[in-house]
Amino acid sequence: MRTITVINPKGGCGKTTIATCLASHLSWDGYKVALADLDPQQSTTDWGALRSEEYPEIELINHGSGQVRASRGTDILVLDSPAGVHGKELGQLVRRSQTLLVPILPSPIDMRASWRFLEQLFSLAPVQKGKVKVGLIANRVKENTLIYRELTGFLGKYRAPYVAHLRASMNYVRAAEKGLGVADLPRYLAERDWQQWKPLMRWVESKRSQPKN
Repeated sequence: MRTITVINPKGGCGKTTIATCLASHLSWDGYKVALADLDPQQSTTDWGALRSEEYPEIELINHGSGQVRASRGTDILVLDSPAGVHGKELGQLVRRSQTLLVPILPSPIDMRASWRFLEQLFSLAPVQKGKVKVGLIANRVKENTLIYRELTGFLGKYRAPYVAHLRASMNYVRAAEKGLGVADLPRYLAERDWQQWKPLMRWVESKRSQPKN
């Protein structure tokens, strides 16, 4: 079973949105997916409770149970990590993962906080040795703005790939209110968002996002 962790200690950067939408996309692509909520706010758990059976099944795991253990036969476990993760807890999450996705918002505060986190993350042995792959996401962006250009320049400084930019869209809000990801929304409403997710999913489903055995 492969584990993909959505991580950034900065609160409010969209980890839950990325984690739930990623799980939705993977389930549509035919994977057996589990989604674990490690955040005390339990937003992912609330999202799962709203999800209708008419959409592809995603197993929801609440960390409050004391364990994060997916059902037998699960292909991919997606972890929605908590805000403020650092030190020993960060090391444990990195070691149990094969892929890390780091969403970063286009704001000076978020970029400064993310710079400190990324410096720490890239100093960890599993990342340095290629045992864990990292992908960077520009999240909630407004294209053709100065701060978006600054963010893309910031992300381009790292050896980890900048795998996608996702726009600030009410579709994410509409989807979350129903336990859905943008992949679950109809084409006429969400086609632009589907297009922005394509490079992210190509990377996630490629060997480039997974450590060599």
